Amino acid sequence: MKKFFFDCGTRDATASLGFLVLRMLVGLMMLIGHGIPKIENYAVYQKAFYVPDIFPLSLMSHSTSLIACIAAEAAASILIILGFATRPAAFLLGFSMVVAAFGAHGSAPWFQAGATPMATKELALMYLIPILAIILAGAGAYSLDAAIYKDSRRRRW
Repeated sequence: MKKFFFDCGTRDATASLGFLVLRMLVGLMMLIGHGIPKIENYAVYQKAFYVPDIFPLSLMSHSTSLIACIAAEAAASILIILGFATRPAAFLLGFSMVVAAFGAHGSAPWFQAGATPMATKELALMYLIPILAIILAGAGAYSLDAAIYKDSRRRRW
């Protein structure tokens, strides 16, 4: 179980530095741009926040759905920045981006078409792409995961 939650993936110095930068920037952008504003405007959002149409998720109330979104966009982002339980946190954030792109913005266009801001799937998918890379590759050697799970075997990839 420890390997599942805390395996940091590659320990190559250059790749780990790249994943550190990726984790920090994506996590900070999500936290500052989406997580904190949802926390600050909780009272406004809770009355009409999107609830997914999928069976177990459709049983949630609007405020429960908002709390789940805040958990993904704020708490999971902090874990990704720190590199602690990175893959499960990235999975949670990735799932939230899939729900945002294909649920909340399901009927919206894929891309921003003009200069006028409008809701599209593009932003959620642009967050999903680096999150998928983090899920697949892990946090790297410069993370709390690497400090917790010290793999004695040499990795071949």
